[in-house]
Amino acid sequence: MEIAVLGGSNGAYAAATDLTEKGHQVRLWRRDTEAFGPVLSNRVIKIKDVRGVREISISCVSGDLETVVTGAQLIVIPLPAFAQESVAKQLAPYLQNDQVIFLPPGSFGSYIMYKTIRNHGCEANISIAETGTLPYLARKHDIDTVSISGRATRLPTGVLPADNSLHALAILQAAYPSIEPIQDALDGALMNAGPIIHPPLILMNAGPIQHFERWDIHNEGTQPWIRSVHDALDAERIALREALGYFAPHYPLADHYNTSEGEEWMYGLAAHEKLVDSADWHEPLDLITHRYMREDIACGLAFLVSLAEWAGIKVPVASGLLAIASSIVREDLRLTGRTIENCGLANFSITDLKQLLKSGELRKKV
Repeated sequence: MEIAVLGGSNGAYAAATDLTEKGHQVRLWRRDTEAFGPVLSNRVIKIKDVRGVREISISCVSGDLETVVTGAQLIVIPLPAFAQESVAKQLAPYLQNDQVIFLPPGSFGSYIMYKTIRNHGCEANISIAETGTLPYLARKHDIDTVSISGRATRLPTGVLPADNSLHALAILQAAYPSIEPIQDALDGALMNAGPIIHPPLILMNAGPIQHFERWDIHNEGTQPWIRSVHDALDAERIALREALGYFAPHYPLADHYNTSEGEEWMYGLAAHEKLVDSADWHEPLDLITHRYMREDIACGLAFLVSLAEWAGIKVPVASGLLAIASSIVREDLRLTGRTIENCGLANFSITDLKQLLKSGELRKKV
């Protein structure tokens, strides 16, 4: 299958190498071609995983978006949520009927991108899907090497418009067999693990993160008291999901910590141990600029809080964490973040929203 991968992120490099090894023809695009370094000229990325280190030749590496996207059946965009609108504007002129865009994960970026693409004149029959996590536990070690310490075994994924689910999910599963169909794109957005796992880890570890040169929030930073906040925050996510008509399985974050028994989470059993053992997350974090703040909190958590308020569901833990994060960045993220108000959906009823998710038909006021 012809697959376009957009971006120079950890996930983009992991996707480009992994999908190439699976036999797909992969085209890799990055806006900043200078940052590609030798990858642009030799089309080779080194991958490091349990099988060792090896070089993978990518079919096409380019800074020309039209070349990379044209003719691709699947477009994988593992970029931060705050980059989605910008990429959508660039994509709009080149998209074709039946193409599928995959956001792993999305923070309701499926809607943001769909609306932006339509508002920029694209009328192609496209589908945008989002899932609960990146298909890989991955970190780039240098300009041309990516380390993959784990791969997703279950990827709950919803599609916008949901009416296109049969077509879109068939293409997605050809690339990622671990894709599991769910109701729609909002269902997928509310599976996003980032806004649940990362806010307590960075906010409750803010002291050691700022004090020590390197601090592993998933190892030293994951302690029972923080896990209890995880559980309370995740319970609010699940309550919101149920209030909106999305039912089990909810992929509770607690399953991420299961080892040899219990329900398998998105990365399978013992995923947390693999993540810690890799030492790839023992890194410096700038809480003002890091994607855990700017994506998982300013986009994901802000959206969850605003959606819960819109639906009449109390989420005191989520609201409190959002307020603490706002005080750190000195910005009211409930006002400036990705909220249902800023998405233009605050005046919708639940019925109206579900119809939009099903058909993809946008109102002019959106």
